Amino acid sequence: MYAIVEVAGFQYRVEQEQVIQVPLLEGNEGDSLTFDRVLLLENDGSVRVGTPTVDGASVTAELMSHGKGEKINAGRFLRRKDRRRRWGHRQDYTEIKIASIQG
Repeated sequence: MYAIVEVAGFQYRVEQEQVIQVPLLEGNEGDSLTFDRVLLLENDGSVRVGTPTVDGASVTAELMSHGKGEKINAGRFLRRKDRRRRWGHRQDYTEIKIASIQG
């Protein structure tokens, strides 16, 4: 059984007991989260596609931790102008574990 769920504007294919990283969400470690925006639900070969969401379907997850992703370095360079600029970015994320899929 799997579902495609929308979390913070992104779509994820999730299965039970799966651990995924999503954009930063509010909450503390150990909190329970419920996602109602289930776009597709598959159970033993039968597929239910929502218009836009599947009625009565939800995904329950447990918030595991917050963290920061790998650093991404970027920069600009203009030749013969003595101009260089470098910067970096680390994206915040929340790690969640899918507890159950109802539908």
